[in-house]
Amino acid sequence: MTAFSNKYIANTDTKYCTDLSIPAVVIKGLAEHKVSLGAPLCPCRYYEDKEKEAKDGFWNCPCVPMRERHECHCMLFLTEDNAFAGEETEITYDDVVDLSGGAKM
Repeated sequence: MTAFSNKYIANTDTKYCTDLSIPAVVIKGLAEHKVSLGAPLCPCRYYEDKEKEAKDGFWNCPCVPMRERHECHCMLFLTEDNAFAGEETEITYDDVVDLSGGAKM
């Protein structure tokens, strides 16, 4: 999910949050959902049925609001006009592990 996120940032001219622990935690959650659900379901929302939501696809990253309006509820992909947007356009796997509390084993 790190490579995907970096590529999406480059393709959409968006930035990561100034606090890199925010995208790190989101990327970790997306990766965990990709493994457990087969799709990168947004980890920042509550779902009654995660499997159903993952199959539906609306909240799979990049979600429909992000694709259509550049609105990322998770603050993973931020437009320049967002007060929390930093200058970072890349995050490494090691950054994600270090800043999100470690890899899930």
